[in-house]
Amino acid sequence: MSGYKLMVQGTTSDAGKSVMVAGLCRVLARKGIKVAPFKPQNMALNSAVTTDGGEIGRAQAVQAQACNLPLSVHMNPVLLKPNTDTGAQVIIRGQAIEDMNAVKYHSFKPQLLEMVLDSFDILGQGMQARLVEGAGSPAEVNLREHDIANMGFALAANTPVVIVADIDRGGVFAHLHGTFDLLSAAEKLLVKGFIINRFRGDIALLESGLTWLTEKTGVPVIGVVPYLHGLYLEAEDAINQQQLDDESHFKIVVPGLPRISNHTDFDALRLHPGVDLCFVKPGDELPPADLIILPGSKSVRGDLNALRDRGWDKQIARHLRFGGKLIGICGGYQMLGHSINDPYGIEGQIGSSEGLGYLNIATTLDKNKTLKQVNGELKLNGETHPVKGYEIHAGISNVNETQPITLGTKTNSYADGAICPQNQVFGTYLHGVFDEPQACDALLNWAGYHQQKARDMSVLREENLNRLADSLEQSLDLDSLFGDIEGWH
Repeated sequence: MSGYKLMVQGTTSDAGKSVMVAGLCRVLARKGIKVAPFKPQNMALNSAVTTDGGEIGRAQAVQAQACNLPLSVHMNPVLLKPNTDTGAQVIIRGQAIEDMNAVKYHSFKPQLLEMVLDSFDILGQGMQARLVEGAGSPAEVNLREHDIANMGFALAANTPVVIVADIDRGGVFAHLHGTFDLLSAAEKLLVKGFIINRFRGDIALLESGLTWLTEKTGVPVIGVVPYLHGLYLEAEDAINQQQLDDESHFKIVVPGLPRISNHTDFDALRLHPGVDLCFVKPGDELPPADLIILPGSKSVRGDLNALRDRGWDKQIARHLRFGGKLIGICGGYQMLGHSINDPYGIEGQIGSSEGLGYLNIATTLDKNKTLKQVNGELKLNGETHPVKGYEIHAGISNVNETQPITLGTKTNSYADGAICPQNQVFGTYLHGVFDEPQACDALLNWAGYHQQKARDMSVLREENLNRLADSLEQSLDLDSLFGDIEGWH
């Protein structure tokens, strides 16, 4: 494997690995250096569709954007999508192979290392640099055997490592020193430096701790990254409740289903200056709202049962009686129909579930998953607006309603979605339907909002990637990281 390579590992989940890789990728890309992101193994229900018709983690899609690259399955060759507390759908190079419990997958991992290294090699073709993101923490000693996500990969690929820790959580020196101390001698030799993330305050108060850490470990601190208020990058998995503007008016509620997927669909709404969007936790009632949106789901029938168990179906019915609007996206769209049939046991037990019955559609889960990036038009309120996004679903829906979306090309187009005759319920398979500002405005207007305009999400992502890169250039010793890359100076 040739070319520069660096792996960013973290002391914990959500320490800042994804953000750090995205920011460093943008730093290099702005220098004109050809760089690609990579994550050997990812576990997330937020995913993206690649140009080569596969599925990868959402974080790698953001990192690819930072590199100005199209998405490739080789950027994230192993993706795990949890469908129970002990099992997950295993996706290899973009395609689902089977569901496995944790024990079976652990025994399967040794077969994956060669394939992961091969993808890493393929990704490096024509690149000057590859930046790798770890998963969780390398100090999880119970997972060290057959590891392909952290130090197991770094050793196999002979990749230098930096370890990042989130000081905003507290205990940053214990996190870094403890993580380093739990590494093997060979693993410690790969560690090139530490990065402290999300610091608030006067860095002078931190200096003595930085000196202590270097003396104890022999590893330098590459830099301290400040807390960037209001930074927006799509979350890898955990729902981000951050809102950039508190002056909100239009109330949107999203039921927090147990296997909610691709909740990044709601980022454009969450960041809208005139919208107050909230995710409702299990055990809580759905609050009064102008619009309820049923999200995507990794286990549609199971999440539909959970929705009913929590009484949310009755609360949705009340919402509609009072004149509210309802939207379903992907799995949420399937729930709005009359039935969801699973003849092959795609999501578990073979059988059928009665839907909520608000749209005249019937869905059958199929063995072959639909994975594609799409463009098209949304016809709503008597006007036509551009839409784009991606489809990730196993269901095939028979629709007997007006279909408001046309996708594909002029010579090869197809209809998507459904809207009920009463004009209260709308559904679509299209993830990212709110990202195009015209489509977002049209859907909000349909739901009753007529004030401020939606943000352009593509512009917002670019602004935040550049803001992040600016911060890393100011706060990290990048020469010590990238000085060996041709074209860096």
